[in-house]
Amino acid sequence: MSTPPLRVVGWSTGTVGRHVIAGIDRHPDLQLVGVWVSSPEKDGQDAGRLAGLDRDLGITATTDREALLALKPDAIVHTAMTDDRIFESIEDLQAFVAAGINVVSSGPVLLQYPYGALWADALEQLEKACADGAASLHVNGIDPGFANDVLPLVMTSLSQRIDQVRVSEIADYSTYYQPVVMRDIFGFGKPVDADDVMLWQPGILSMGWGSVVRQIAAGLGLTLDEPLTETVDRRPAEVDTRTVSVDIAAGTMGAVRFQVIGRVDGEDKVILEHVTRTAEDQVPEWPTPSEGGGCYRVEITGQPMMKVDFTHRGEDGDHNVSGMVTTAQRLVNSVSSVVAAKPGIVTALDLFHVTGKGLVS
Repeated sequence: MSTPPLRVVGWSTGTVGRHVIAGIDRHPDLQLVGVWVSSPEKDGQDAGRLAGLDRDLGITATTDREALLALKPDAIVHTAMTDDRIFESIEDLQAFVAAGINVVSSGPVLLQYPYGALWADALEQLEKACADGAASLHVNGIDPGFANDVLPLVMTSLSQRIDQVRVSEIADYSTYYQPVVMRDIFGFGKPVDADDVMLWQPGILSMGWGSVVRQIAAGLGLTLDEPLTETVDRRPAEVDTRTVSVDIAAGTMGAVRFQVIGRVDGEDKVILEHVTRTAEDQVPEWPTPSEGGGCYRVEITGQPMMKVDFTHRGEDGDHNVSGMVTTAQRLVNSVSSVVAAKPGIVTALDLFHVTGKGLVS
């Protein structure tokens, strides 16, 4: 007798959420039973249309949060925007698990590996909510996520000696559609030295990507110096530059390179780096991707010396679209493992067995 599919609610239909709906629809072990939307304009529309599938799925999207929780799904795949509402989104996730619903989410990213990143009271409350609801929570994606936690840790299994692990995203964001992220959070199109940009406030990078550094360190058994070290290098666009999210005037910020560094006794041991451009030819002296558009790079210094460039492309050739697909699918393909896990916070260190089983066409 076959096992019935897991009943899943998709929480949002944005740049990642629309691919989650398509992924759940395609997955043989999952059944879409509900979809949450934030805007009244989407309320009442069929999920298939919102996902761009050009067909109805028979599931009507709703703004009614309580109605979706009343469905008592096995899991929620949560991809609602969290970058600009971290505290509220943590409260949302906590309420879901307390209600007995397992959650797989793309954010907030500090929950990817919350130990040392999330303040103690909040971590205790989140763990208690998981225990009370007998449910699990997993936060992941592609970055922060697979490209800079699972992939580098798997590679370290080939090492005889490790001196340093560096994980990088090197990408052109010109086709990345997230206006709030691009302008308000990164500051593209603003003065290079603007002091009101969220991401460059002290400690924010460590909150956003420090979980990556700490998770790699935990996987390698390292105790890091505290606090983590942050470096930022913002550069102006040399010419007027147009992206799908924001227009960037010459002289305003067009590219940025930042690092979050984990040190042991003062030595750099684990480095998370982002090299973000808004046109491929900007700041040519910075690291460049192995293929046009972007790549994730893992470099392990030691014996042996190892380097892997991981690239992806959508069927239309765009790397930003496929970035949304890979983020969505890492979540969708993790659902069954998270549902089967013991109640609590589930990190990538617990899920090395996640595969694309059942998806071969």
